[in-house]
Amino acid sequence: MTDTALAEVMAELAALEDPKIRAVNERHGDDHGVNLGGLRAVAKRLKTQHDLAYALWRTGDSTARLLALLVCRPKAFGADELDAMLREARTPKVHDWLVAYVVKKSPHAERLRLAWLADPDPVVASAGWALTTERVARRPDGLDLAGLLDVIEAEMRDAPGRLQWAMNHCLAQIGIAHAGHRDRAIAVGERLAVLKDHPTPPGCTSPYAPIWITEMVRRQHDSGV
Repeated sequence: MTDTALAEVMAELAALEDPKIRAVNERHGDDHGVNLGGLRAVAKRLKTQHDLAYALWRTGDSTARLLALLVCRPKAFGADELDAMLREARTPKVHDWLVAYVVKKSPHAERLRLAWLADPDPVVASAGWALTTERVARRPDGLDLAGLLDVIEAEMRDAPGRLQWAMNHCLAQIGIAHAGHRDRAIAVGERLAVLKDHPTPPGCTSPYAPIWITEMVRRQHDSGV
């Protein structure tokens, strides 16, 4: 991995910059202006290059970091590296991609999930909840679902934005995936009323947990799942 190779990739990313895309993203707290389809095309051409991913991440540039997450080798990062990267990833898209594309594939995911859930930084804690939601959906064995509902009921209403959103997603997933906890998940959602008035575009499902749970269960039933 040479400085010239990094410079060439950074120049390519700069050429993809679109002020209109940046303006839209900035309204959501992000600071990149590249079409994500175009970014994925660059990653597809580059293929996996872990050394390049390290170099891109170290630039601190959000577009470069998004590309890094697409060309890295997720299992090559140590737990401490991933923890440091998460604490540096303060924009929503970089944070979300880091958790979804890298941490979830890491052998350290469970250790980090438990550590992040208890972290006093709400942005870090939101990553712990995102990993928990993944386990609720795919690998629930060993999870205390009733205990998770207790925490959500006690803390979600007053949680900061990104943490509240992640806890709400976990609440909905418990209700969707686990029939034995569905009535309570809906009741918790109704009592807390978190995101009840969240604007929802036509054709999209509301993030308000009781509606979200009910709609997804209906779809599963209709499809025979």
